[in-house]
Amino acid sequence: MGPKLPRRLAEHPSVRAVLAARAVSGTEAGTEAGAEAAPPPPIDAAWLRELCLRAGADDAAAVGLDHPDLAGEREHVLHALPGARTLVSLVVRMNRDDVRSAARSVANQEFHRAGELVNDAARTVVRALEDAGHRAVNPSATFPMEMEHFPGRIWVVAHKTVAVAAGLGVMGLHRNVIHPRYGSFVLLATLLLDAEVSAYGEPLDYNPCVDCKLCVAACPVGAITKDGDFDFLACATHNYREFMAGFTDWVQTVADSEDAADFRGRVTDAENASMWQSLAFKPSYKAAYCLAVCPAGEDVLGPYLDDRRHFMDTVLRPLQEKTETLYVLPGSRAREYAERRFPHKPVKEVSGGWSAPAPTAGRRDPDRR
Repeated sequence: MGPKLPRRLAEHPSVRAVLAARAVSGTEAGTEAGAEAAPPPPIDAAWLRELCLRAGADDAAAVGLDHPDLAGEREHVLHALPGARTLVSLVVRMNRDDVRSAARSVANQEFHRAGELVNDAARTVVRALEDAGHRAVNPSATFPMEMEHFPGRIWVVAHKTVAVAAGLGVMGLHRNVIHPRYGSFVLLATLLLDAEVSAYGEPLDYNPCVDCKLCVAACPVGAITKDGDFDFLACATHNYREFMAGFTDWVQTVADSEDAADFRGRVTDAENASMWQSLAFKPSYKAAYCLAVCPAGEDVLGPYLDDRRHFMDTVLRPLQEKTETLYVLPGSRAREYAERRFPHKPVKEVSGGWSAPAPTAGRRDPDRR
């Protein structure tokens, strides 16, 4: 017997239809008061993987939320989907030569289109799971959106961490997941699911990275070092110039300018046009060269093995030789590196927007009336 319903609710047409359907199918109308609902049965892993592939993913694997490597994700996952038990990692591959192009508009278009595809695939799978009687959620695969927490954790779930735990790749020196077949040319999504799955993926027992260090050579601000260190602020200040903190820095420049002439002396027409394009279309990455030059992955590795010199001349060199503005924090190691390693690339110091600027003398206190 299910819970007793108030007469007015029990006589509602929708309620009567649901109860009648349950009676026909033999489904219990509910649980006894205070009793916990039985967990749904495990989902067949082969069926789930095939569903993901049909939806547009190029690879997929599940991992239990109790996996030890996901301890840092549990609280956030359960906040987004109470009762979540499994995470499903989806992989959508990108077109390699688009990402490698020195015309970064080509690369950016590929990033954004692949992002749309992986989000579409995730939504399609969640719809099918919902129709099968499961609760599931597909957080944004590309741009974090929990901006009330900025500059803290603004993502629902760490897609890279989940993909590695599910066996879909290993984190490379460049801090991108390297898929064993598609290499670094992938975008990731994660589904949160309220059921267990009959079989989970296992972490790879090897690293697809071939230790070529091309990502180190390609990074224009020295964010990646040969010994494995990674300078997040150097990477974010330049590559994400037109995202979040970089946008804040641009707005601060507008606010601090005395007039139009002063502003145009601080920001070039090309910079303004690029910011406008990011706002009107989608944000533009300034580099992501570490990903572009990576030769790892069975489908990617052949040309590098055949002729490494030719690979560097046609993939790495055009990005190194490109004339472009590099954005760095004042007095940073990134500035010293960029000026020494890439003297032909103009360097521009910016605050990065990571912290509030110092008060200006005479500026009115916004809290004073």
